[in-house]
Amino acid sequence: MLAMTEAAVKAIGALTTQEGQQQGNGLRLAMQNEPEAESQLVLSVAATPEKDDQVLGSNEGAKVFLEPQAARFLDDKVLDVQQDDQGELNFAVMQQSEN
Repeated sequence: MLAMTEAAVKAIGALTTQEGQQQGNGLRLAMQNEPEAESQLVLSVAATPEKDDQVLGSNEGAKVFLEPQAARFLDDKVLDVQQDDQGELNFAVMQQSEN
């Protein structure tokens, strides 16, 4: 199952509760399949999960909606937030470390 760092949880919470956003929004991750190209992971803010989405998180905290193909791809991954050279925050997906 996708794990999230504390930084990612805070960033998702901030992103999905910005002024003007509905309470209960979540970050939706889906795979975008382009013909003759690699699949890409697409992130968007969604008011509710789609019918077959897996929902992570709680009512009080950050929520993540995973479409089925994205859930399979992210099953052994960690979602984190990293700062780039310009100070912008970006989501990053990394392999979970084995203990």
